[in-house]
Amino acid sequence: MTDKRKVRKAVFPVAGLGTRFLPATKAVPKEMLTVVDKPIIQYVVDEALEAGIEHFVFVTGRNKHVIEDYFDIHFELEQTLRERSKKAEMTILAQQLPKAGTVSFTRQQEPLGLGHAVWCAREIVGDEPFALLLPDMIMHGETGCMKGMIDLYAESGGNIIAVEECAPDQAHKYGIVGVGETVGEGFRITGMVEKPAKGTAPSNFFINGRYILQPEIFAILEHQERGAGNEIQLTDGMLKLLEKQDFAGYVFRGDTYDCGAKDGFILANVAFALMRDDIRPSVEAQFKAMIEALK
Repeated sequence: MTDKRKVRKAVFPVAGLGTRFLPATKAVPKEMLTVVDKPIIQYVVDEALEAGIEHFVFVTGRNKHVIEDYFDIHFELEQTLRERSKKAEMTILAQQLPKAGTVSFTRQQEPLGLGHAVWCAREIVGDEPFALLLPDMIMHGETGCMKGMIDLYAESGGNIIAVEECAPDQAHKYGIVGVGETVGEGFRITGMVEKPAKGTAPSNFFINGRYILQPEIFAILEHQERGAGNEIQLTDGMLKLLEKQDFAGYVFRGDTYDCGAKDGFILANVAFALMRDDIRPSVEAQFKAMIEALK
C-alpha cells in the first residue's frame, strides 16, 4: 500500500427514502430523525470532524432539502436567540454549523444503489482519496471509527474498510471480508462476499459502513453492471479495485447502532440518553423499572 495522500473529503449518501420509518419519513428525511436531541446525520458528521475531515459531500435526493437547511445559517432563529440572551442555545448552533465553503451537495436522480450514489460525488471529490460514511450507522467508542481508520491509513495507505466481529453463525447476514496478514493495527483484506451462504463465510468480520477509498473506484463504478436488487453495488466495485490495489480492514471496537432499523434507532436513543449527564438522572430509574417489568 503506497498511496497516502491526505483524506480531506468525506461522502455521505443521504438519498435513501427511509421506507422503514414511514409515515415519519414521508415529510422528514430519515437522516434528520433525532437520537436524543441531535439528528442522526449530525453524529456521523461529528465522527468525520473528529477524524480531521475538511470537506463534507452530501449525495441527496428529492425532498432532502431539510438537510441542506440544517447545515446552513438560520437567521431568524439566531436573531431570536440573541435577543433573548439564549447563549447556551447559540453555542449549540455554532458548534453544529460547518465552516463556510466546506459543505457540498449533489443529487442522485435515481435510486440506483450505494455504488451509484458514490459515483455521483466524483466531480466534487476529484482525483484524491476520500472517506465514505453511511449515515444510518452511529458509532461510539473510545476512539472514533473514522479517526482509527485515518490513523491506519496514515501507516498503510491504500483503501481501508472498517469491520466488526459477529458471531460466526450470524455471518450470513452481512457483507464479510477475508482476513490476510497483519497490516499495522489492522489486517489485509483478501476478498469480500455479500451475505455468504451459511457455513461458507471466509471470516466473521463484517463491513460496518465506514470506508476510505482511492479515486480509481469512480472509473470502476461508472462501468459497473447492476447487481443485487438491480442496483450498482459498491461491494462489486471494490472487488474489482481489490484486483489492482490493496485493502486493509480496521477493526472497530465500540458500539454501533443501525439507525436505519427501528430496533437500532431505539437502542441508540437509550444508549446516548444514558451517556448524557443532564439526562441520565431523570431516565435511568424509569429504564430500570421497564426492564424489571419485563421479567
